[in-house]
Amino acid sequence: MTALKRLKFKMIETVLAYLVNKDEVLLLYRNKKKNDINEGKWIGVGGHIEIGESPSDALIREVKEETNLDVITFTKRGEILFINNDFKEIMHLYVVNEYKGDIKECDEGELRYFKIKDIFSLPMWEGDKIFLDKLFNTDEVFSLTLTYNGNKLIKSEFH
Repeated sequence: MTALKRLKFKMIETVLAYLVNKDEVLLLYRNKKKNDINEGKWIGVGGHIEIGESPSDALIREVKEETNLDVITFTKRGEILFINNDFKEIMHLYVVNEYKGDIKECDEGELRYFKIKDIFSLPMWEGDKIFLDKLFNTDEVFSLTLTYNGNKLIKSEFH
């Protein structure tokens, strides 16, 4: 790949957490931010890793900022590379099994618990359904590449 082609891609690094309580998971319905690529979709809690911050530090910070909950224990379950036109994102995927505190209203959307078995019918990215199936039905740590063209998933590949 030429240097010119590499420069056209914007690469970001993020964290995404799924907070689990028995057979339920906390999801965020993105409906409050302007120009939100995730608008109208249910996703986990997370966001950008700041300069000098480790993925696990970003996980703890993002969960606190978006939910007001304090993370006690978590497990990294995978890394996902999203490719979409001129955008690339590396996302570190976590499950949070222990946390404490009271949920606050989130300025990015509505937080709500769902039975894990019911989440696959919710409006979400098609690629999310692929990694959530593996996340909740295996103990594997995995790596996945999801390639989109706009909102359409065109390729998924586990590594």
